[in-house]
Amino acid sequence: MMPQGSSFTTRPQLAGTFGMVASTHWLATGAGMAVLEAGGTAFDAAAAAGLVLQVVEPHMNGIGGEVPVIGYAAPDGGTGPGGVFVLDGQGPAPGTATLEAFSDLGLDLVPGNGLLAACVPAAFGTWLLLVQRHGRLPLREVMKYAIGYARDGYPVTAGVSAGIAAAGPLFREYWPTSAEVYLGGGVPAAGSRFANPALAATYQRILDEAEAVGPGREQQIEAARRAFYEGFVAEAIGAYLARAEVMDLTGQRNRGLLSPADLAAWRARPEAPVTLDFMGLTVCKTGPWGQGPVFLQQLALLDAAGVAGLAPGSADFMHTVVECAKLAFADREAWYGDPRFADVPLGDLLSDSYAAQRLALVDGTAAAGLRPGQPGGRRPRLPGYVTAPPAVPAGAVAAEPTAEETGAGARPRWELTGPGRRALARETPGDTCHLDVADRFGNMVSATPSGGWLQSSPVIPGLGFCLGTRAQMFTLTPGLANTLAPGKRPRTTLTPSLALRGGEPYLAFGTPGGDQQDQWTLAFFVNHVAFGMNLQEAIDAPAFHTRHFPSSFYPRESAPLAMDVEERAGPEVLAALRARGHQVTVRPPWSLGRVSAVARDGGMLYAAANPRGMQGYAAGR
Repeated sequence: MMPQGSSFTTRPQLAGTFGMVASTHWLATGAGMAVLEAGGTAFDAAAAAGLVLQVVEPHMNGIGGEVPVIGYAAPDGGTGPGGVFVLDGQGPAPGTATLEAFSDLGLDLVPGNGLLAACVPAAFGTWLLLVQRHGRLPLREVMKYAIGYARDGYPVTAGVSAGIAAAGPLFREYWPTSAEVYLGGGVPAAGSRFANPALAATYQRILDEAEAVGPGREQQIEAARRAFYEGFVAEAIGAYLARAEVMDLTGQRNRGLLSPADLAAWRARPEAPVTLDFMGLTVCKTGPWGQGPVFLQQLALLDAAGVAGLAPGSADFMHTVVECAKLAFADREAWYGDPRFADVPLGDLLSDSYAAQRLALVDGTAAAGLRPGQPGGRRPRLPGYVTAPPAVPAGAVAAEPTAEETGAGARPRWELTGPGRRALARETPGDTCHLDVADRFGNMVSATPSGGWLQSSPVIPGLGFCLGTRAQMFTLTPGLANTLAPGKRPRTTLTPSLALRGGEPYLAFGTPGGDQQDQWTLAFFVNHVAFGMNLQEAIDAPAFHTRHFPSSFYPRESAPLAMDVEERAGPEVLAALRARGHQVTVRPPWSLGRVSAVARDGGMLYAAANPRGMQGYAAGR
């Protein structure tokens, strides 16, 4: 039976029997719940909530981004094939995105903004595939909430306002199409009502063209896909990229590599999850084209370490989790990549014998260095951004390190100089959204939308949205699993999670947070499964993570031995961690992570959402 909790929490763990939705924004949660009330499945609700997130969290995700999805379809739900599935939701690199193309530009990293880092925008096509395979409602019922908020406006959160303000100089100086959308009336204030009429018109035209083919649901969904990937949206993207030369973090104006042919050739695909058994549950993640398997590697290590015998929130627990994370993420750097292009030794990486071998490296002291293993006897290789500092862009100088970036082995960082260029280097970085849904039919789904951030790339004229920058996660070092290649998926950080008990869906969960996603959710999961906390208690517990390994984001910095811990962990725990050699940065009490979750147990449905950020919400009945 689901733990009911005995301690104070910031909000209750919700319980009911009809349906549950949890997400990183209350408006998305409300839209998802409305779809469930209208008779939709969890998958209809997830798509509706995901499209709303594209509107109301434009600094966190967009229609030009991506969305890995993992779900369980009830075999008798009448919505398509039953069982656990993954939708990859990650667009590949363009057909002209070669190592030579970047070498000719003098680059050893893919920049983190502008046009060079754009992959095929996968979010919209993935949501369409989800409702096509597993939904029930007409397309209009899924899209109408996003259209309404984009057309009529939504209340601006403090995060949206701050993101637009930080990017404002960049928009005014270099990206006028973004300034037109986001700065027409000045920076929108927190709490004000903001609309994106161009985005509303894009959604509406897609829906109009879909409904013009007739009343059939399948035909409408396919027509919507064509409108985006082969029709007017692809044409507008192609026309813009054919002429645009955009200033980016290299300090130069660069043309994009994406073409209409890349969009037309792509479709989201279903695939099997990667799984690991842990304390009576089967944990399901995406494949190694994302970082999802590091969650499973960490669980294997923690299981071998006897994590259930540690005290929750203790220095022993946090130290053990962080040291296991360092080993798993080192393997990510050496071994993970798109398995359609690379031989990723997942069987060896997730084996009990490999976990035992790697666990021998963990002791009572914080370990320095990046230490990938040798699964199956293979010798690891690491990307150039690990083994040698990346080249400094033209017109850049070394930046003063922040408090987070000091310490032995910290990677160099630079900033661009000259009129307006500091706006490029100091822009607010993008983040991610998350949502989870469970319905009365036995379905459950977890999705992590991201990319296409308003600050990542200029708005495409007439469409109201920008492209993503996920190609920054490739390495340009030849011969590695995650080396850039045309048609290849970058190793994304996006990592929704699903756990089964006895073959039935038990728990769906996830969080924004880039490289921290499979750290914050790991602590949540262990708090719940090993320590008996209910969903809300597990979310509310003090959070922590390490930045020891290279970031997946440009310019690929790392901070060896660094550990961030919320202040609520307490002075004794913080002192004990420092005594073990961790370079601890104390974070504000409610600052790390935005985990949400839904669960099914004993005929009841449960949900919980994060108080951090003051906008995540769960709803249900």
